[in-house]
Amino acid sequence: MHRFLISLIVLSVLLTPARTQQPADSPADSPDDVPIRVLVEEVSVPFIVTDNKNRLITDLTLEDFQVSENGVKQTIKNLARETDVPLRLGLLVDTSNSIRDRLEFEQKASIDFFSSLLVRGRDKALLGSFDSMAELLQDFTDDLDKLNTAVGQLRAGGGTALYDAIYYATRDRLLVEAPPSSNFRRALVLLSDGEDNQSRFSRAQTMESAQRAEVIVYSISTNVRGVKLPGDKVLQEFADETGGRYFQPATWEDLDDAFYSIATELRSQYALSFVPTTPRDGKYHEIEITMPKRKGLRLRARRGYFATVPGATAVTSTSAPVVASKP
Repeated sequence: MHRFLISLIVLSVLLTPARTQQPADSPADSPDDVPIRVLVEEVSVPFIVTDNKNRLITDLTLEDFQVSENGVKQTIKNLARETDVPLRLGLLVDTSNSIRDRLEFEQKASIDFFSSLLVRGRDKALLGSFDSMAELLQDFTDDLDKLNTAVGQLRAGGGTALYDAIYYATRDRLLVEAPPSSNFRRALVLLSDGEDNQSRFSRAQTMESAQRAEVIVYSISTNVRGVKLPGDKVLQEFADETGGRYFQPATWEDLDDAFYSIATELRSQYALSFVPTTPRDGKYHEIEITMPKRKGLRLRARRGYFATVPGATAVTSTSAPVVASKP
Protein backbone atom coordinates (compact mmCIF):
# COMPACT_ATOMS: atom_id res chain seq x y z
CA MET A 1 0.00 0.00 0.00
CA HIS A 2 1.43 3.26 -0.78
CA ARG A 3 0.65 6.20 1.45
CA PHE A 4 1.12 9.96 1.30
CA LEU A 5 3.71 11.32 3.69
CA ILE A 6 3.12 15.06 3.76
CA SER A 7 5.69 17.25 5.42
CA LEU A 8 6.24 20.97 5.73
CA ILE A 9 9.77 22.14 4.94
CA VAL A 10 10.45 25.46 6.59
CA LEU A 11 13.16 27.62 5.03
CA SER A 12 14.06 30.82 6.90
CA VAL A 13 15.66 33.37 4.59
CA LEU A 14 17.39 36.28 6.32
CA LEU A 15 19.17 38.94 4.32
CA THR A 16 21.07 40.38 7.30
CA PRO A 17 22.68 38.95 10.42
CA ALA A 18 20.68 38.64 13.64
CA ARG A 19 19.90 42.03 15.15
CA THR A 20 19.58 43.08 18.75
CA GLN A 21 17.42 46.11 17.91
CA GLN A 22 14.89 46.76 15.16
CA PRO A 23 14.38 50.26 13.76
CA ALA A 24 11.13 51.83 14.94
CA ASP A 25 9.92 52.54 11.40
CA SER A 26 10.42 48.98 10.11
CA PRO A 27 7.54 46.47 10.10
CA ALA A 28 7.43 43.78 12.81
CA ASP A 29 7.98 41.08 10.18
CA SER A 30 9.51 42.06 6.89
CA PRO A 31 8.87 39.83 3.85
CA ASP A 32 12.41 38.54 4.07
CA ASP A 33 11.86 37.33 7.65
CA VAL A 34 8.75 35.25 6.91
CA PRO A 35 9.47 31.48 6.60
CA ILE A 36 8.83 30.00 3.17
CA ARG A 37 6.66 26.86 3.47
CA VAL A 38 6.87 24.30 0.72
CA LEU A 39 4.46 21.35 0.63
CA VAL A 40 6.21 18.13 -0.36
CA GLU A 41 4.23 15.00 -1.25
CA GLU A 42 6.05 11.71 -1.05
CA VAL A 43 4.48 8.54 -2.44
CA SER A 44 5.43 5.28 -0.75
CA VAL A 45 4.62 1.97 -2.44
CA PRO A 46 4.89 -1.35 -0.55
CA PHE A 47 5.63 -4.45 -2.62
CA ILE A 48 6.75 -8.08 -2.56
CA VAL A 49 9.40 -9.78 -4.69
CA THR A 50 9.42 -13.57 -5.15
CA ASP A 51 11.04 -16.16 -7.37
CA ASN A 52 9.02 -18.48 -9.62
CA LYS A 53 8.29 -20.74 -6.63
CA ASN A 54 6.82 -17.88 -4.56
CA ARG A 55 9.85 -17.77 -2.26
CA LEU A 56 10.47 -14.28 -0.91
CA ILE A 57 13.54 -12.40 -2.19
CA THR A 58 14.90 -10.10 0.49
CA ASP A 59 18.40 -9.02 -0.64
CA LEU A 60 17.57 -6.41 -3.29
CA THR A 61 18.87 -2.82 -3.29
CA LEU A 62 17.63 0.51 -4.60
CA GLU A 63 19.69 0.12 -7.78
CA ASP A 64 17.65 -2.97 -8.73
CA PHE A 65 14.43 -0.99 -9.26
CA GLN A 66 12.91 1.58 -11.58
CA VAL A 67 9.52 3.26 -11.11
CA SER A 68 7.25 5.21 -13.42
CA GLU A 69 3.97 7.03 -12.91
CA ASN A 70 1.58 7.40 -15.85
CA GLY A 71 4.49 6.37 -18.05
CA VAL A 72 6.81 9.07 -16.70
CA LYS A 73 9.99 7.81 -15.07
CA GLN A 74 10.38 8.90 -11.44
CA THR A 75 13.45 9.19 -9.23
CA ILE A 76 13.39 6.74 -6.33
CA LYS A 77 14.14 8.58 -3.11
CA ASN A 78 14.36 5.66 -0.71
CA LEU A 79 14.04 1.88 -0.46
CA ALA A 80 13.43 0.07 2.82
CA ARG A 81 12.64 -3.40 4.10
CA GLU A 82 9.51 -3.08 6.22
CA THR A 83 9.22 -6.07 8.53
CA ASP A 84 7.64 -4.47 11.58
CA VAL A 85 5.01 -2.00 10.31
CA PRO A 86 1.85 -1.86 12.46
CA LEU A 87 -1.07 -3.60 10.78
CA ARG A 88 -4.67 -2.60 10.30
CA LEU A 89 -6.26 -5.78 9.00
CA GLY A 90 -9.79 -6.62 7.94
CA LEU A 91 -11.00 -10.20 7.52
CA LEU A 92 -14.25 -10.57 5.56
CA VAL A 93 -15.81 -14.03 5.63
CA ASP A 94 -18.44 -15.24 3.17
CA THR A 95 -21.29 -16.82 5.18
CA SER A 96 -23.73 -17.34 2.30
CA ASN A 97 -25.52 -20.64 1.80
CA SER A 98 -22.86 -21.77 -0.68
CA ILE A 99 -20.26 -22.28 2.06
CA ARG A 100 -22.50 -23.75 4.77
CA ASP A 101 -20.66 -27.09 4.82
CA ARG A 102 -17.24 -25.38 5.09
CA LEU A 103 -17.94 -22.89 7.87
CA GLU A 104 -16.15 -24.90 10.54
CA PHE A 105 -12.91 -24.84 8.52
CA GLU A 106 -13.27 -21.08 8.03
CA GLN A 107 -13.69 -20.49 11.75
CA LYS A 108 -10.71 -22.57 12.80
CA ALA A 109 -8.41 -21.07 10.18
CA SER A 110 -9.54 -17.52 11.06
CA ILE A 111 -8.75 -18.01 14.75
CA ASP A 112 -5.32 -19.43 13.92
CA PHE A 113 -4.66 -16.53 11.54
CA PHE A 114 -5.42 -13.83 14.09
CA SER A 115 -3.38 -15.61 16.76
CA SER A 116 -0.29 -16.00 14.56
CA LEU A 117 -0.27 -12.50 13.06
CA LEU A 118 -1.46 -9.85 15.50
CA VAL A 119 0.78 -8.27 18.12
CA ARG A 120 -1.16 -6.73 20.99
CA GLY A 121 -0.54 -3.04 21.48
CA ARG A 122 0.62 -2.56 17.90
CA ASP A 123 -1.73 -4.29 15.43
CA LYS A 124 -5.51 -4.23 15.17
CA ALA A 125 -7.99 -6.32 13.21
CA LEU A 126 -11.68 -6.34 12.45
CA LEU A 127 -13.98 -9.19 11.45
CA GLY A 128 -16.87 -8.84 9.03
CA SER A 129 -19.19 -11.37 7.45
CA PHE A 130 -21.47 -11.15 4.46
CA ASP A 131 -24.37 -13.12 3.04
CA SER A 132 -27.38 -11.15 1.80
CA MET A 133 -25.89 -8.09 3.56
CA ALA A 134 -22.62 -7.06 5.17
CA GLU A 135 -22.25 -7.25 8.94
CA LEU A 136 -19.50 -5.96 11.22
CA LEU A 137 -19.03 -8.63 13.91
CA GLN A 138 -16.04 -7.04 15.61
CA ASP A 139 -14.60 -3.57 15.02
CA PHE A 140 -10.87 -2.88 15.16
CA THR A 141 -9.28 -4.36 18.26
CA ASP A 142 -6.04 -5.95 19.42
CA ASP A 143 -7.93 -8.25 21.82
CA LEU A 144 -7.72 -11.82 20.48
CA ASP A 145 -10.47 -13.02 22.82
CA LYS A 146 -12.92 -10.54 21.28
CA LEU A 147 -11.92 -11.56 17.77
CA ASN A 148 -12.22 -15.27 18.55
CA THR A 149 -15.64 -14.71 20.11
CA ALA A 150 -16.73 -12.91 16.95
CA VAL A 151 -15.46 -15.79 14.79
CA GLY A 152 -17.67 -18.11 16.81
CA GLN A 153 -20.67 -15.96 15.88
CA LEU A 154 -20.33 -16.70 12.14
CA ARG A 155 -23.54 -18.25 10.82
CA ALA A 156 -24.28 -19.38 7.26
CA GLY A 157 -27.33 -18.40 5.24
CA GLY A 158 -28.63 -16.08 2.52
CA GLY A 159 -27.24 -14.59 -0.69
CA THR A 160 -23.87 -12.90 -1.26
CA ALA A 161 -23.12 -9.17 -0.91
CA LEU A 162 -19.36 -9.34 -1.47
CA TYR A 163 -18.95 -5.89 -3.05
CA ASP A 164 -20.90 -4.15 -0.29
CA ALA A 165 -18.72 -5.79 2.37
CA ILE A 166 -15.50 -4.64 0.68
CA TYR A 167 -16.87 -1.15 0.03
CA TYR A 168 -18.02 -0.52 3.60
CA ALA A 169 -14.87 -2.01 5.15
CA THR A 170 -12.47 0.01 2.99
CA ARG A 171 -14.35 3.32 2.97
CA ASP A 172 -15.75 3.40 6.49
CA ARG A 173 -13.20 1.47 8.54
CA LEU A 174 -9.78 0.96 6.95
CA LEU A 175 -9.55 4.47 5.52
CA VAL A 176 -10.72 6.05 8.78
CA GLU A 177 -8.63 3.90 11.12
CA ALA A 178 -5.36 4.45 9.25
CA PRO A 179 -5.43 7.66 7.20
CA PRO A 180 -2.95 8.07 4.35
CA SER A 181 -0.53 10.17 6.42
CA SER A 182 -0.03 7.45 9.04
CA ASN A 183 2.51 4.67 9.15
CA PHE A 184 0.26 1.61 8.96
CA ARG A 185 0.06 -1.34 6.60
CA ARG A 186 -3.58 -1.76 5.60
CA ALA A 187 -4.73 -5.12 4.32
CA LEU A 188 -8.03 -6.84 3.63
CA VAL A 189 -8.43 -10.62 3.48
CA LEU A 190 -11.42 -12.01 1.58
CA LEU A 191 -12.60 -15.57 2.20
CA SER A 192 -15.25 -16.16 -0.46
CA ASP A 193 -16.23 -17.83 -3.73
CA GLY A 194 -16.25 -14.38 -5.38
CA GLU A 195 -19.87 -14.56 -6.50
CA ASP A 196 -22.10 -11.56 -5.81
CA ASN A 197 -25.87 -11.34 -6.15
CA GLN A 198 -27.00 -8.87 -3.46
CA SER A 199 -24.73 -5.80 -3.44
CA ARG A 200 -25.85 -2.19 -3.87
CA PHE A 201 -22.40 -1.20 -5.13
CA SER A 202 -20.83 -2.30 -8.39
CA ARG A 203 -17.48 -4.00 -8.81
CA ALA A 204 -16.01 -0.78 -10.25
CA GLN A 205 -17.20 1.32 -7.29
CA THR A 206 -15.83 -1.27 -4.87
CA MET A 207 -12.45 -1.40 -6.59
CA GLU A 208 -12.17 2.38 -6.47
CA SER A 209 -12.98 2.36 -2.75
CA ALA A 210 -10.21 -0.17 -2.11
CA GLN A 211 -7.75 1.85 -4.20
CA ARG A 212 -8.59 5.10 -2.42
CA ALA A 213 -8.07 3.42 0.96
CA GLU A 214 -4.75 2.06 -0.37
CA VAL A 215 -5.51 -1.40 0.93
CA ILE A 216 -3.70 -4.58 -0.07
CA VAL A 217 -6.32 -7.23 -0.83
CA TYR A 218 -5.60 -10.91 -0.31
CA SER A 219 -8.32 -13.23 -1.58
CA ILE A 220 -8.81 -16.89 -0.67
CA SER A 221 -11.24 -18.82 -2.85
CA THR A 222 -13.68 -21.22 -1.23
CA ASN A 223 -13.99 -23.01 -4.56
CA VAL A 224 -12.26 -26.40 -4.21
CA ARG A 225 -13.38 -27.84 -7.57
CA GLY A 226 -9.92 -27.51 -9.12
CA VAL A 227 -11.00 -25.12 -11.90
CA LYS A 228 -11.44 -21.35 -11.92
CA LEU A 229 -15.03 -20.12 -11.89
CA PRO A 230 -16.20 -16.56 -12.67
CA GLY A 231 -16.04 -15.64 -9.00
CA ASP A 232 -12.40 -16.69 -8.83
CA LYS A 233 -11.55 -14.21 -11.57
CA VAL A 234 -13.18 -11.44 -9.51
CA LEU A 235 -11.12 -12.39 -6.46
CA GLN A 236 -7.92 -12.44 -8.51
CA GLU A 237 -8.69 -9.02 -10.00
CA PHE A 238 -8.99 -7.42 -6.56
CA ALA A 239 -5.70 -9.01 -5.49
CA ASP A 240 -3.82 -8.08 -8.67
CA GLU A 241 -4.95 -4.43 -8.72
CA THR A 242 -4.01 -3.79 -5.10
CA GLY A 243 -0.70 -5.67 -4.89
CA GLY A 244 -2.08 -8.63 -2.95
CA ARG A 245 -2.32 -12.30 -3.82
CA TYR A 246 -4.99 -14.78 -4.85
CA PHE A 247 -5.16 -18.25 -3.29
CA GLN A 248 -7.19 -21.27 -4.31
CA PRO A 249 -6.52 -24.00 -1.73
CA ALA A 250 -6.81 -27.51 -3.16
CA THR A 251 -8.58 -28.70 -0.01
CA TRP A 252 -10.12 -27.00 2.99
CA GLU A 253 -7.30 -28.41 5.09
CA ASP A 254 -4.95 -26.18 3.05
CA LEU A 255 -6.68 -23.02 4.26
CA ASP A 256 -4.20 -22.63 7.11
CA ASP A 257 -1.34 -22.58 4.58
CA ALA A 258 -2.93 -19.67 2.70
CA PHE A 259 -3.35 -17.69 5.92
CA TYR A 260 0.26 -18.45 6.89
CA SER A 261 1.53 -17.15 3.53
CA ILE A 262 -0.42 -13.92 3.96
CA ALA A 263 0.96 -13.40 7.48
CA THR A 264 4.51 -13.98 6.21
CA GLU A 265 4.13 -11.52 3.33
CA LEU A 266 2.71 -8.75 5.50
CA ARG A 267 5.87 -8.92 7.61
CA SER A 268 8.30 -9.20 4.66
CA GLN A 269 7.64 -6.27 2.35
CA TYR A 270 9.78 -3.65 0.67
CA ALA A 271 8.67 -0.04 0.33
CA LEU A 272 10.07 2.50 -2.11
CA SER A 273 9.27 6.19 -2.10
CA PHE A 274 9.44 8.99 -4.64
CA VAL A 275 8.28 12.59 -4.99
CA PRO A 276 5.98 12.54 -8.05
CA THR A 277 6.53 14.92 -10.95
CA THR A 278 3.01 14.34 -12.29
CA PRO A 279 0.16 16.77 -11.45
CA ARG A 280 -2.05 16.34 -8.36
CA ASP A 281 -5.27 16.20 -10.35
CA GLY A 282 -7.36 13.87 -8.19
CA LYS A 283 -7.30 11.19 -10.89
CA TYR A 284 -6.09 7.62 -10.76
CA HIS A 285 -2.39 7.41 -11.65
CA GLU A 286 -0.82 4.16 -12.80
CA ILE A 287 2.41 3.02 -11.16
CA GLU A 288 4.85 0.48 -12.59
CA ILE A 289 7.88 -0.85 -10.72
CA THR A 290 10.36 -2.87 -12.76
CA MET A 291 13.61 -4.75 -12.14
CA PRO A 292 15.56 -4.49 -15.42
CA LYS A 293 18.73 -5.97 -13.91
CA ARG A 294 17.06 -8.89 -12.12
CA LYS A 295 15.51 -11.41 -14.48
CA GLY A 296 13.26 -14.28 -13.44
CA LEU A 297 11.81 -12.53 -10.38
CA ARG A 298 8.21 -11.49 -9.79
CA LEU A 299 7.15 -8.21 -8.20
CA ARG A 300 3.70 -7.58 -6.77
CA ALA A 301 2.61 -4.02 -6.00
CA ARG A 302 -0.52 -1.95 -6.31
CA ARG A 303 -1.02 -0.73 -9.87
CA GLY A 304 -1.79 2.86 -9.03
CA TYR A 305 -3.26 5.41 -6.65
CA PHE A 306 -5.49 8.49 -6.64
CA ALA A 307 -3.34 11.62 -6.86
CA THR A 308 -5.47 13.77 -4.60
CA VAL A 309 -4.46 17.26 -3.55
CA PRO A 310 -2.74 17.10 -0.10
CA GLY A 311 -5.28 17.75 2.62
CA ALA A 312 -8.28 17.06 0.40
CA THR A 313 -10.92 14.54 1.43
CA ALA A 314 -10.42 11.38 -0.60
CA VAL A 315 -13.91 9.89 -0.19
CA THR A 316 -16.94 12.08 0.28
CA SER A 317 -19.85 9.68 -0.18
CA THR A 318 -22.11 9.22 2.84
CA SER A 319 -24.83 7.20 1.17
CA ALA A 320 -24.31 4.02 3.17
CA PRO A 321 -23.73 3.08 6.82
CA VAL A 322 -20.50 1.78 8.31
CA VAL A 323 -20.57 -1.97 7.55
CA ALA A 324 -24.27 -2.48 8.07
CA SER A 325 -25.49 -4.65 10.94
CA LYS A 326 -28.26 -7.18 10.54
CA PRO A 327 -31.54 -6.36 12.24
